[in-house]
Amino acid sequence: MNILLINICLRKEPPIKLFPIGLGYIATAIKNAGFVFDLLDIDAHRYTDEQIESLIRKKKYDVVCMGCVVTGYKIVKTLASVVKKHHPHSKIIVGNSVATSIVGTLLTKTNADIAVLGEGDETIVDLLKALSGSKPVDEVKGICFIKDGKLTYTGARPVIKDISSLPFIDHSLFATEIYIESSRNRVNEPLPIPRNEIRPLHVSTARGCIAKCTFCYHNFQGTPFRFRSAESIIAEIKYLIKTYSLNYIFFWDDLTFASKKSVLEFSQKVIDEEMRFFWIANCMANLFQEDGDIFILKKAKEAGCVGLVYALESADPAILRDMNKNITVEQFSRQSSLIKRLGIPIWTSVVFGYPRETPETIKRTFDVCIENEVFPSTGYLQPYPGSKIYDYAVKNGFIPNEEEYLLNLGDRQDLRLNMTSMSDEDYKFHILEGLKRCNEKLNVGLNVDNLIKTQYFRAKGK
Repeated sequence: MNILLINICLRKEPPIKLFPIGLGYIATAIKNAGFVFDLLDIDAHRYTDEQIESLIRKKKYDVVCMGCVVTGYKIVKTLASVVKKHHPHSKIIVGNSVATSIVGTLLTKTNADIAVLGEGDETIVDLLKALSGSKPVDEVKGICFIKDGKLTYTGARPVIKDISSLPFIDHSLFATEIYIESSRNRVNEPLPIPRNEIRPLHVSTARGCIAKCTFCYHNFQGTPFRFRSAESIIAEIKYLIKTYSLNYIFFWDDLTFASKKSVLEFSQKVIDEEMRFFWIANCMANLFQEDGDIFILKKAKEAGCVGLVYALESADPAILRDMNKNITVEQFSRQSSLIKRLGIPIWTSVVFGYPRETPETIKRTFDVCIENEVFPSTGYLQPYPGSKIYDYAVKNGFIPNEEEYLLNLGDRQDLRLNMTSMSDEDYKFHILEGLKRCNEKLNVGLNVDNLIKTQYFRAKGK
């Protein structure tokens, strides 16, 4: 059985290439199960459409696997058509949120044959064994396909409770050096060492999130937040440092630290092991609120922390409630003050476009960013299928046709749907004005054309 794995490229223009953590786990699971496969890494090599088609048709493939977030639906649809053009009898398997959140549209509007729903590490191996003839596909839990003209769901597969037990990603399957070289341009300012000396890579420490934001959809939706042990994370980082001479780690999670205990345990383990590397991580925006938390933050800094990322999203209390953020502006500012006392850089993100958004709420959100001396990663609200705000958009007529909407999705820095009472022009104007004020007040130094599409997070005076 000839198998092809495809790593999709969501953004052809930006030079930054980020290691595909999700596909890394899937590819490793497939290899460890004894299957041989080819990997078409479009993102690493930025192949042209002609090159992609040539590589797909170079030999007969029985199974083709791909997946991405739901914003890549159009790309998945195009690639599936190319695959079927040259391999009409192949089985196309699609995973990640583009499969889980829109399974009906995916299987009826594209050439995809099977959708892997939710966590795919065990499902993909079980599915490949079934396709090779070991058992009926119907007996594979966690998938959906069309049978006799109807969607057939085989039932949920239990989540992997102990994700520390998962094998480390086999980076030898990928052009990892390409990702290291490219990812250094994604490292946030201020830099701990000159950019050309940084060797970064991404590591996943957790699956899911404890928050239930109404604008969010992720592949572990509805499952408990699970995190790896400090021992497991450290062991993987040691391996990566030894193998690839890394000195900078991006913790690539929806949420890395959900508790102070997890921050302290990880930091102390790094210190005890006398490891030397820089790292940034995501945490809740209200995790550190007390003066006593300074002790934990000192440990994190001693362990190599060079930045923490946590989302403000909006400074309007009513919009925060609509988002179900369960934080306050005061908590965000309190945490920012504590972290900055230790000299640890902070970064945040904001999203504009909830129905009650106004010029005043936009201004207030940027005011809070200026007050806390943080230039925000900014985006327009894009309702994702499976999220509560998506359901609102559909119910209120903002999304009359799901596939038309999906085909128009892309980066959140481009306005694609406006549910506010402002015109598109006014909406964009007020956001641009807010970014201009942040750029000037914080002395960030960005060109006016790059205020929303920044390459990486920017810090004051950089």
